[in-house]
Amino acid sequence: MRRFLAVLAVLCAFSSAALADERWMTVLLDGRKVGSLRIDREVDGDRVLTRQVLDFRMTRAKTPLALRTELRSTESKAGDPLAFYASTRMSTQENLATGEVRGDGLFQISNTVGGQSKIDLLIWPAGATLAEGQRLAVVRQGFRPGTSYRVRNFDSTKQQVANVDVKVVGEEVVTMPDETKETLHHLRQSIVGASDHAVDIWVDDDGYIRRSLAPLLGFRLEMAACDAACAQAPDQDIDLLRAAMVVSPRPMVAALRVAPVRYTIAVRDHGANPFIQTDEQRVYELGDGVYIVDVGFGMRHGEEPGPLPEDTAANAWVQSDSPAIVALAKQAAGDAATDLQRMRRLRTFLSEYIVAKGLDVGYASALETANTRRGDCTEHAVLLTAMARSMGIPARVVTGIVYAERMGGANRVFIPHAWAQAWIKDRWISFDSAQRRFDSTHIAMGTGNGEPWRFFASMSALGKIRIDRAMPGSNLIDVPAPSSAGMSAPGRGAP
Repeated sequence: MRRFLAVLAVLCAFSSAALADERWMTVLLDGRKVGSLRIDREVDGDRVLTRQVLDFRMTRAKTPLALRTELRSTESKAGDPLAFYASTRMSTQENLATGEVRGDGLFQISNTVGGQSKIDLLIWPAGATLAEGQRLAVVRQGFRPGTSYRVRNFDSTKQQVANVDVKVVGEEVVTMPDETKETLHHLRQSIVGASDHAVDIWVDDDGYIRRSLAPLLGFRLEMAACDAACAQAPDQDIDLLRAAMVVSPRPMVAALRVAPVRYTIAVRDHGANPFIQTDEQRVYELGDGVYIVDVGFGMRHGEEPGPLPEDTAANAWVQSDSPAIVALAKQAAGDAATDLQRMRRLRTFLSEYIVAKGLDVGYASALETANTRRGDCTEHAVLLTAMARSMGIPARVVTGIVYAERMGGANRVFIPHAWAQAWIKDRWISFDSAQRRFDSTHIAMGTGNGEPWRFFASMSALGKIRIDRAMPGSNLIDVPAPSSAGMSAPGRGAP
């Protein structure tokens, strides 16, 4: 359900190059105001300084959640990157990334997540640009309809490059929030590999963005330039959790959930297959956005690829090398003799250890959750993954949907969810400390290493899913693949 953060990050990357001096944009979901974006641009000698602050407010099951992202970039007038700053607040703590070019051309990077800091060196990716460089690239390519080109935008929150394909649609007259009309250039931008989630932007002759549109969980996310009073007007409530819920075709009673289940699922405006193969899930693609998804225990063995190096390593969000997490895992596992016993004890321990269900937490790191003992399913999954890795057990975070008898005023629905998988005896086995058990109502849509953007990317189909049937079955292994499309290949979900 949190893909909106990824969408906003993309829009920020485009918009950070967008406006000069002090400018404002209002943020809307299907016409309802949910936030604001302020961009300041200053030329200081031969340097261009760009600062943007995005405030976004949403509701999850009537619980308000306020999110803030602040990005800064320092570049030469030619668009050469000199320094960056990225602050995100998705939980009780600020997550911070900074970088500055050294005399030898390398960037010294500092990342602080969950109160733990790490310093690294980065060779700047060839052709990657920050705010001013992105604006200059748009102007340099021109606005001739039909023109297509690719730019490389540096995402300072992840220290990764997004390869973005740009197509010039043409010149259009756009009505702005104050009812004035502006003649702008319409560009369509899509991150390579995610072309089914294009962002439409409208820029002026100088390449400054005046309006943008992007899909989000069935909503239309819009940013539009206006004055400060317009951008800072009171926000309106909109519950994204409700929008991401999927109605169950039947009550998923306890007896049904402990046995394999076959789901028939339709995906509206389908692009890539949103479901993944795992050792507990088999996916058949029928065509026209219809899928059969079989979920159950021990359905496959050894067919899914084994762990990658990232499944055992600590990272900024899964701080499995933190002494606090190492000690917590040892406390939970006790004298367990096998990895399976250790994972079961870690799961049981976390089900009791996280005492507060914090729906106001957007996404917290493992270390922050270990200290605060609060959060929802993502905090459970990330901390469980970190504790497993601290004991040498390969583990990863799985994202998808799960059945809930009641949630946020709705009955018998599938809701966005996250859990953990561990590599034990040559197969991936799921453990869910938030739900206290893994069952056949867990439908997987992606796997990741615990970083939030990996989670968001795998949830892009939420709002488009309809479950038409849920059929119990004691043996779903030998069902032949439909002749129209065959069985989907195994995959690891979001890149």
